[in-house]
Amino acid sequence: MAEAATRKRSRGGGGAARRAERTAVSTETAKYIQRNIPNFEVLTEEALDIIEANAETVLAEIGVNFVNNPGALDRWREAGADVTGERVRIPRGLARTLCSTAPSSFTQHARNPERSVEIGGRNLVLAPVYGPPFVHDSVTGRRYATMADFEKFVKLGYMSKWLHHSGGTVCEPTDIPVNKRHLDMLMAHMTLSDKPFMGAVTEPSRAQDSVEMCEILFGKDFVRDNTVLTSLININSPMTFDDVMMGALEVYAQNNQACIVSPFIVGGAMAPVSVAGTLTQVLAEVMAGIAYSQLVRPGAPVIFGAFVTSIDMNSGAPTFGTPEASQITYGAGQLARRLGLPFRSAGSFNGSKLPDAQAAYETANSLNTGLLSGVNFMLHSCGWLEGGLVASFEKFVMDADQLGALHKMAQGVSVDVESQAMDAIAEVGPGGHYLGCAHTQANFKSAFWRSDLFDFKPYETWSEEGARDTVSLATERMQRLLDTYQQPPLDPSIHAALTDYMTRKKASMPDAFM
Repeated sequence: MAEAATRKRSRGGGGAARRAERTAVSTETAKYIQRNIPNFEVLTEEALDIIEANAETVLAEIGVNFVNNPGALDRWREAGADVTGERVRIPRGLARTLCSTAPSSFTQHARNPERSVEIGGRNLVLAPVYGPPFVHDSVTGRRYATMADFEKFVKLGYMSKWLHHSGGTVCEPTDIPVNKRHLDMLMAHMTLSDKPFMGAVTEPSRAQDSVEMCEILFGKDFVRDNTVLTSLININSPMTFDDVMMGALEVYAQNNQACIVSPFIVGGAMAPVSVAGTLTQVLAEVMAGIAYSQLVRPGAPVIFGAFVTSIDMNSGAPTFGTPEASQITYGAGQLARRLGLPFRSAGSFNGSKLPDAQAAYETANSLNTGLLSGVNFMLHSCGWLEGGLVASFEKFVMDADQLGALHKMAQGVSVDVESQAMDAIAEVGPGGHYLGCAHTQANFKSAFWRSDLFDFKPYETWSEEGARDTVSLATERMQRLLDTYQQPPLDPSIHAALTDYMTRKKASMPDAFM
């Protein structure tokens, strides 16, 4: 019996080796995407000119509100804006002139230099879901997120080859006080991963904590001279800039750390129902926010953000993966390039309650739109469920696998001598097959992108192995990644200093859950 088993293993040795190669766990991270394909442009030059002119009209004649922020109003007044109460009207051309000092690209450094990313140009950096208060998995279902869930997501992000960035609030750990949880989240990103990460924005002092923890991790001089944080600053659409988000932006801009200045728009509720009208408002809001960052510190790194979805006019719920959202994303990409700024949009957006067909269709539409629209920083690229209310463990793994397809698509089509395959065509000739020809043998391992998750076995084999669906396969892969996770090394003295900082900060204030 043992001898027969040995013979069977020997005959299947090649297949076993290939299976082992496919299922091997690695902490390798692919380099950020560098596009070799053109951007898709949905707007004509005439349409772009109209939208830009209308955005200038919005800023000059309607204006934007900077609430509870006298310092911001003073800065705008000194820059030449018309300030009445909290309303700021920005003369035509002023916001665009101020935006011109922002860099067209910048490097966000990771503590592992090999995982630093370049944001801008033809590049695409992929970061995970951000902000959900709930999590979901196939065992426990939907529930409030905890710090243990947060740490699991950071580990999965670290283990995911196609994910370049650890993200920020991958889920909201509701078991830790609101005023202290940013410290635990930062600690997790800094110690459980060595990819770049995001800072806190829920209160200006928390943004300052983020900078100071980075000074411990990277060194104070390094942080002074380099960008190590990219953080999300949402505008309260329509056209309102609150003191909390702007206060965080001020901290980051003063410290040369990057901000994504992003309207939060649900078309039909926070912006007009038309694509052109929404793009006009998006551009006006982004220009005002980025211009303000440059008033704080000329040259501060920023990203033109556009989080845009539409509304279901029957239920009032947001919808995702729709044609209109894609059109707005494509158009916003064109507007960002006209300003010479990096662009953030798209993600694994969907409105489904489960990682099912609806989730897959809507996610695929959104991810491909992001690739083709010229997005440079894609937040929410994996794990998003239920309109952003839920971070799903299975969907995180499913999406992270599919991000590999974006890498392959972005490579474009090579026409070098090897790719032309004329020798292979001549070798096989009419009526033959390419399975055993020299060109196939030399290139089969790298010729096609291959999913690490999907099942392509014959029906009989699939059935014998339990007839598992994609969610089951994702659950298995998730557990394998977590079981084989190994924490990236960190200087013990730095770890101790971070722990001390966090302990002292927490002790300095009472718990607050609101």
